[in-house]
Amino acid sequence: MTQRFAELDWTPTPIGDVSLRRRLDPVTGLEVYEVLLGDEYLMSSAFTHAEVELARLGLGRLDGADLAVAVGGLGLGHTAATVLAEDRVTELFVVEALEPVARWHAEGLVPLGAGLTADPRCRVVLGDFFALSHGPGFDPDRPGRRFDAVLVDIDHAPRHLLAPDGAELSGADFYSLAGTRTLAAHLRPGGVYGLWSNDPPDEAYLEVLRDVFADVAAEVVGFPNPLQGREATNTVYLATEPAH
Repeated sequence: MTQRFAELDWTPTPIGDVSLRRRLDPVTGLEVYEVLLGDEYLMSSAFTHAEVELARLGLGRLDGADLAVAVGGLGLGHTAATVLAEDRVTELFVVEALEPVARWHAEGLVPLGAGLTADPRCRVVLGDFFALSHGPGFDPDRPGRRFDAVLVDIDHAPRHLLAPDGAELSGADFYSLAGTRTLAAHLRPGGVYGLWSNDPPDEAYLEVLRDVFADVAAEVVGFPNPLQGREATNTVYLATEPAH
C-alpha cells in the first residue's frame, strides 16, 4: 500500500534546498511526485501536459531523421521521455544543473528515471545550461556542436526566473536579445528552439525571438486542474532558425 506522503530526498544546492516528495492525491487518488525548492513548488507529475507539448510541438516542426536534440532541465523527465518516444531522434543530451535531480533518475526514485537512464540515446549532462549556451554548447565531447532542436524547461517564465539576476545558475541574460542570438548559434539551419513558460504569452519576449528567428509562435496549452476545478494554461514558445 502506498504511503499517503513520503519525502524521498532532501539536498542543499547552490540555489537552495531541493526536495523530492511522493504523495497520494486525495482528489484524484493518484500517486503524485513533486519537486520543491525550499517551500516553492517547482514541478509536479500531476501536471505534465505542457512539458510533453514542448517536445511534441518542437519536434513536430522538424523534417527528416537522425535528429540530435538538447533539453535544458531534466525535472521529472517528461520532456525528455517525449523526445525519446520519437523514433527519429538518435541522440538526446539533457542538461541538468542540480545534482540531486540527476541522481533521482539514476537511482530510480522517479517513475521515468529507469527508462531514461537505460536508453542508449540519452545522456544526462550535469552542468549549468545557461553557461553552456553562452559557452561551448551542450555536448561535452564536441564543443560548438549544433542541434536540430533545443528545448528548455528551467525557469518559470522569461520574466519569472528560478534564480534571480546575479545569482548562481541565473538565466537572466539568456532571454535577452544577445543571449537569444547566442542560443540560436547552437542550432543547425532550420533547427527549432522551444521554451516552456508558466505565464501567458509575453509580447516583449516574442519580439526578441522575432529579431533572431523565423516562424515564431506562442502556443497556449490548456489542461484540466482538478484541484481547482478549472482549466489551467501554460505557454510553449516555438521558433525556427532560418535555413541558411
